[in-house]
Parts: sequence; structure tokens; C-alpha cells
Amino acid sequence: MNMPIKFGTDGWRAVIAQEFTFDNVRVCAQATAGYLKQSGLADRGLVIGYDTRFASEDFAAAAAEVVAANGIKVFLCSKSAPTPVVSFAVTSKKAGGAIIITASHNPARYNGFKVKSADGASAPTEAIAVIEKNVSNTLSGEKPLWMPIETAVKKGLVEYCDIDKQYAEKMASLLDLNSIKQSKLRVIIDSMYGAGSGYFRSLLSGGKIHIDEINGERNPAFPGIQPEPIAVNLSNLSAAIKRRKANAGIATDGDADRVGLVDENGVFLNQLQVYALLVLYLLEVRGERGAIVKTITTTSMLDQLGKIFNVPVFETRVGFKYVAPIMLRENAMIGGEESGGYGFRGHIPERDGILAGLYFLDFMVRTGKTPSQLLQYLYSKVGEHYYNRHDIEFPENRRQEIIARVTDCLPDDIGGVKVARRDTSDGYRYILADGSWLLIRFSGTEPLLRIYAESDSTNRVQELLYSGQKIAGV
Repeated sequence: MNMPIKFGTDGWRAVIAQEFTFDNVRVCAQATAGYLKQSGLADRGLVIGYDTRFASEDFAAAAAEVVAANGIKVFLCSKSAPTPVVSFAVTSKKAGGAIIITASHNPARYNGFKVKSADGASAPTEAIAVIEKNVSNTLSGEKPLWMPIETAVKKGLVEYCDIDKQYAEKMASLLDLNSIKQSKLRVIIDSMYGAGSGYFRSLLSGGKIHIDEINGERNPAFPGIQPEPIAVNLSNLSAAIKRRKANAGIATDGDADRVGLVDENGVFLNQLQVYALLVLYLLEVRGERGAIVKTITTTSMLDQLGKIFNVPVFETRVGFKYVAPIMLRENAMIGGEESGGYGFRGHIPERDGILAGLYFLDFMVRTGKTPSQLLQYLYSKVGEHYYNRHDIEFPENRRQEIIARVTDCLPDDIGGVKVARRDTSDGYRYILADGSWLLIRFSGTEPLLRIYAESDSTNRVQELLYSGQKIAGV
């Protein structure tokens, strides 16, 4: 090992054949098996799933061989599956948790190792701390246990499973799929060569809706794109919508826990707009009530909607592992983050890009509005809000200098607008008197500075982002 195995906000990710090797996956699997034993969950078994990346099924099998050798029953997915489907399988099988081989939205050369808890959520910080300690002990001690997959199957320690039917039944219990099927909408799905391929078509087949899918085949190279559903990666989807005169476009990332939406004009709806739209749908169209959970990087439109509909809004650090515990504690209606991941009450306390896309289609059907009309309707309630983010790489030897600059900066105003409040709970956020905000955060795993801003115009957002760069000196 040239580099330690370190779990970030959502698992461990590394370059295939460099750090992400079979040996290191086995180390992580041994560490996870140890955690299940230490936490008393081993007798419930473990689900193992994987995405469409290079050799993901082989890495998943290697993990299964280790977990089975530890005497823990493995429910091994028989084909690639979206992360939310695997998370749902945990609750369906009443398992002790899950391992998912996926690097989500990262470039093609990466793969990753996610751990889910017994409720299907991202493993909490305390669980990851135990697993990382087990990783360290395994690296410095005995090799992971191992059993050939064929032997494990014969002994009943590995059972192949396909949870698609149960997942489809769950979706049908959460909303009226038939009304969407009969809607005559033309929707284009961009699966971004990922694990979400075919799910919308399968769930909405047999009606009048017309579903077209692009990038639906497996291609681990993700040619021409990075499998993250943001505007820069969705030009083909936007063009297809305009060319085929579609009503909307839905994109899911590599493991389908995130969603990206494109309107009938081929215009990308950013993640903050989508989150606010989903909240408005739940509150006004479905008549639901309950807490809203958001991360620090998410829109202030949620606070306004909370006031309008008299529901509480909870804010937490970036990462769904922080969102999920509050969702469970508060029986929250929805939880989400700036990356485009949203989780919903009545389902798993985890992001589900497929369900988010279905809910948005239901919003369109039940209101008769186009995506652009829904956005304007939202703005009629909370005012116009715009957002952007800049990711800036810097030399590692400048990290402490840049941190010191940002830490010491205590401006009274930014761009002529008074700073009403400064928040350092996760980065450095400046909330301005006009409701705009600027946030500066450092990546914990790479020399990267992320600068976020939200305001009432695109020009103002750009000004705030530039102010953030000046504060950081980058």
C-alpha cells in the first residue's frame, strides 16, 4: 500500500489497479465483516451489490468470498444494480448492511467501496471509524479470510439475489405509477452508461407515456462524459430533448442515487432548484407535512418553503451520512444535498435518483405544467434564486496558507452587502443581509477548494464566486 484506505463522505474511492485492487477490496471486506461481528449484526447477513464499472462484478465477488469466509451470509446481486436498489435490498432482506462496489459519479478510472447500515442508509461516522480501524489492523496483521465463491454458494453462505420486483412494488406503493404511464408524456432518460439503465422504462411500461433512453448500454469507459448528472455532462440529453420535442429529460449518475433534470427546452435545472421543486411537490401537491433536512450547501428556498407551509428545516454538514440520522430522528419528509441526491420518507433514508425522477414526473402530470412552468411557479412563491459552484485545484504546499487566509477573513460586507452571519460548521459560509450566501470549503482528500454561491441573479452569483476566490487568494 502506497496510500492508506480512507473513507470520505460516501465510502472509499480510488483508481482501479493503482490503489483500488482486489487485495485492498478484500481488506475492506474483512474490515466490514469485522464491524458486523463487533456490532452484533453478523447473523443478519450482508447484501453485496455493484455498478457497471470495469470489473465491478469481480470486485463484488471478491468481497463476497471474504465476508462468507467470516461465516456471514451474503446476498450477492446477480447483476449490476443502482445503489438505492441495493440499499432497499438491505431492508427487504432485513440484512445487517451492505457493501456496494461503485464510484458513483467519479471518472471511469475510479471504482469504490460503499458501506450501508442496517436501515439502508450510508454508514454513520462512528461505523466508518470502526471499519477504518479494522482496515488498519488488517493491513498490519493477518491477511483477510477467503473462501472460493463456488464453495461459498454450495455451503449456502452466498445466495444470488435480484431485488428488482420488490423494488418496483415499493415504487408503486409510494406513488400512482399508472397515472404517469397514461400521461402521453415523451421523456428522455440518460442513464449515463450506469446502473440505472432500463429502470424507468421497466417501471413505466405498458401505458401511453413514451420513454426514450440514451447511454443505456454498459460501457465502463463512459465515453464522452463523466457519469455525474450536471449541465456540462448532459449536452447530448439537452440536444435529444430539443430534437425529439420531448417534455422532459431525466439523468441518473453512475449508481443512480443522484438525479439531474432537463426541461422541455433542453435547459438544465440545477440541483438546488430541483430540491426546492420536490419539496413544493410534497407539500402542496401531495399534502405531506414533516421536517426538511438539507446540507449547508443547499438552497435557502427550503427555509422559505418551510415558513410558508409551517414545517421545520434542519441543516447539517455535507454528506448523506449526516442527513440520514436526522431524517430518521425527525421522521423527515425529505432530505437532500447539493449533489443532486434526495431521500424520501416511507422509503430508505438514502438518496434515490429513480424515485426522485418519478416524483418529478408525477408533479408534471398532477399539475399539467411543464418543467419550466413549475420553476416559475416555485419562483412566484419564493422569488428567483440562482446558484453556481467553482472547484479550484491548488498546490498542496499552499493548503495551510489558503486555510489561514480564509480563517482570518472577517469581512463586514461582501460586494457592498452586509454580512449578517458567518458560519464555520462545515467550511466558511457568509450569509448576507439580502439572503444571498457564499461558502468556501476544502476537500478533505485532495487539494481542491470548492466555492458555492446562491443569489437572486446569475451576475450576482458570479460576483460572489469571484469574491470567494479573492478571500482565498486563488
